[in-house]
Amino acid sequence: MQKVLKQSLKDIFSKDVLIFVLQVGFVSFIFVSLFVWYFWEGLSSFIVSYLSWIPWEWLQTSGANIITLGLAYMIFISTVSLFTSLWSEKLLIKLAKKHYPDIPVVGTADLYTSIFLTLKATIIFLALFMFSIPFLFIPVFGQIVMLYLWSILIKEPTMYDVQSLFIPKDKRKFLRKKSTLLSMLASLFNYLPIANIFAPVFAQILFLHHILMHHKKA
Repeated sequence: MQKVLKQSLKDIFSKDVLIFVLQVGFVSFIFVSLFVWYFWEGLSSFIVSYLSWIPWEWLQTSGANIITLGLAYMIFISTVSLFTSLWSEKLLIKLAKKHYPDIPVVGTADLYTSIFLTLKATIIFLALFMFSIPFLFIPVFGQIVMLYLWSILIKEPTMYDVQSLFIPKDKRKFLRKKSTLLSMLASLFNYLPIANIFAPVFAQILFLHHILMHHKKA
């Protein structure tokens, strides 16, 4: 794990990764800004209606705008994850050839499967986020819950994207150990408003090294 983390931290600040992240972040920001600008009133009304069942009056009144902004932030994170999943194949192959030249590319991610897994993870993430809102205000516990929810957003799509490139189908099920922990480590970037654009690609790099190091030893 230490070796995987060390190598991933080196890669995340490489020129190719930085350019990729900035491109994804820019497109995601434009897309989400237009979406939130158009649907802001609808989102706010939905949040106010949703909070009506919560017994804490202070949260019903002062928390609505904050939670609406939080929901917009979650949509941005989800959009970054989607675009990263769709566009990262060339980057992953380039990194793999750099560090593991003896491991061949055995396939490619199916576009529809990748989109389906990302959208499924996004729906589950947003649904659990809305359900977990009252718990997120509990110190420490709330932050752990949020970190776990973010890991759900990126774990399965990232696992699929990386394995589909380098691992034969009959061996993929054996490489799921530590996937939740790796996803939670990558999700730490989401606590920083600008650095959050690094979370999905950092997850992919972590999974890349974890999977290919394991595959190389096998």
